[in-house]
Amino acid sequence: MASRLKSRGAARSWRSSGSRALRSRFLSGSILVLLFCRPVLAQAGSPPPDDTSPKGAPAKAVDWVFNYLTMAGAHTAADFRPLTQHERNRLYLKSVTNPLLYLKGALSGAVDLAKDKPPEWEQGMAGYGQRVGNILGQYGIQRTVTFGLSSLLHEDNRYFGSGKKGFWRRTGYALRSSVMARHDSGRQYPSFSLLAGFGAGAFLSRAWQPPSTHSAGDGAVSFGISMGFNTGVSVLKEFLPNLVAPILRGHQPRQPPASPRTP
Repeated sequence: MASRLKSRGAARSWRSSGSRALRSRFLSGSILVLLFCRPVLAQAGSPPPDDTSPKGAPAKAVDWVFNYLTMAGAHTAADFRPLTQHERNRLYLKSVTNPLLYLKGALSGAVDLAKDKPPEWEQGMAGYGQRVGNILGQYGIQRTVTFGLSSLLHEDNRYFGSGKKGFWRRTGYALRSSVMARHDSGRQYPSFSLLAGFGAGAFLSRAWQPPSTHSAGDGAVSFGISMGFNTGVSVLKEFLPNLVAPILRGHQPRQPPASPRTP
């Protein structure tokens, strides 16, 4: 009995110290991420307001989905043009303030809490907050590293539709595009910034993970899962504009009537 009480006390002590360490490491990581992007943001200046998004609540939700999935809207590869740094900044800021990001973090944190994953993190609201913070931290690192490197390397990781016909041709294009980025010329190359972003999110987050998920092997597993998910979602990106086209058509801004010509 005494040994059992002693082990419980040690577990509580570890959890308390682990919680403090988690907050400290998360804050340190956030500062490093902000310092990483500061030169790029300072060079570019403030982004212009976004006046091109479709209006209306349903269309706004579609815009959130496109932004969360890193899509160029319903545009195809034939519509590609290089991004300016102002546009890159705007898309990045939208991605880290996207409501869908926080909804996903809340839902995934609840799933991990129900599964008691990782087991070292306690139950209740404190444990739930740790799990949500872990998910948002990984996402923030991934998006920020990808943004910084893509800005330096002129890589555009947005998904542009194929413009092709036929299910298999479109699916093949989507699978190939899952790890590709367009450069200013419009040609596709393997995306170094995308791979580095997913790798950074998977491995740097080990710094605040407990012992059961702290190893490099755990980071490799997380990286593999993220890349596999990204490949599968690329197929969704290819066909999603077709599914939401009725919403976008119904919420396009109305054009003002043409003025009558004077004789």
